[in-house]
Amino acid sequence: MTDRDEHRKQALEGRARSRLRGLLLGLALGETLGTAGGELPGHGPLRAGVCTQLACFTVEGSIRALVRGKHKGICHAPSVLWHAYCRWAAIQGIERNRMERRWGGHGSAWPDGWLAQVPVLAERRGSAPATVAALSRIEHGTQGRPTTSSSGWHALGRTLPTAALGVLNSGSSMSTDAREVAALTHGSAEAQSATAYAVAVLRHCLGEGRIGDSLQTGMSDVRSGEGAADGGEYSRLNAALQAAADQPADPTRLAVLAPDLTATSALLGGLYVATSFPDRTQVATAMRFAALSPAGSSVACVTGALLGATHGVEALPVDLMSRHELAWVLDTLARDLDAEVTHSPGGSEYVEGWDPQWSNRYPGW
Repeated sequence: MTDRDEHRKQALEGRARSRLRGLLLGLALGETLGTAGGELPGHGPLRAGVCTQLACFTVEGSIRALVRGKHKGICHAPSVLWHAYCRWAAIQGIERNRMERRWGGHGSAWPDGWLAQVPVLAERRGSAPATVAALSRIEHGTQGRPTTSSSGWHALGRTLPTAALGVLNSGSSMSTDAREVAALTHGSAEAQSATAYAVAVLRHCLGEGRIGDSLQTGMSDVRSGEGAADGGEYSRLNAALQAAADQPADPTRLAVLAPDLTATSALLGGLYVATSFPDRTQVATAMRFAALSPAGSSVACVTGALLGATHGVEALPVDLMSRHELAWVLDTLARDLDAEVTHSPGGSEYVEGWDPQWSNRYPGW
């Protein structure tokens, strides 16, 4: 490989890492703005939302699933993510004793891994009734055996980070598991379908960087794939994009598209806002506009993830991002996910790792 080829390779890797960081940090800042109705205090830390907390454990669980796959040769990633959400529940004080009986006894203290030691993740940051109800049952739900009937947006919001695996690691089955991941806690088929669309669209945002093309291509991918949504749902998504072309940034139109805190509203509203504000200089404006909708927290969260993934972390407002209480955590998780895919710090079944602490930070189970 020539120096020029190496330079190009590093530039492409840097761009991919920037978009991954943008996805996670945009998701977090969007939820924070949406929860506050777009009106943030002028100084001091900005509080994370509960969906952002769960998204942190989605990334950590994804890294641990990759570690397990490399060392064991087999891994059911949604089960590893369920274990991650159980760790969140335990540090939140949700069924702590039952969780410890279910997951303890593996020769080390539980919950394990570095993320469970972050104090902010143990603090209550909003309500997640369907997630808590599902976690209280200890065993996770599936598409065929749901544990709740919820269609709430947290199924979609917490699953968004899995889009990165389909881009960073093309061989990962995680890129096709969005419905299964959503079904861990939310039994509504509509919520699972909306989650699959959102993850497919985000994959293209991470890989292409053109919001309009990414939205259309991602939607087409899910429509043509196994278990795709019916024509009626696909039409609603197309209608949201058309509305952005015909009536961009219209609060009334946004309120019609996203009237409640369901996964479908989050997706339709996020698509509408991201398409209404496609330029990289408009990211902060877009999230503030999304925050004013009836489903502000969910729509702004999805909008931030879409635009952060499209334009990269550099497009996010520094004055706000630098104040977010989970900015360092999310940035660390993004970099570590990228490192696990591209450089395997913990090694594999046949190759010794170069980071002796990786298995303590991300145990493969």
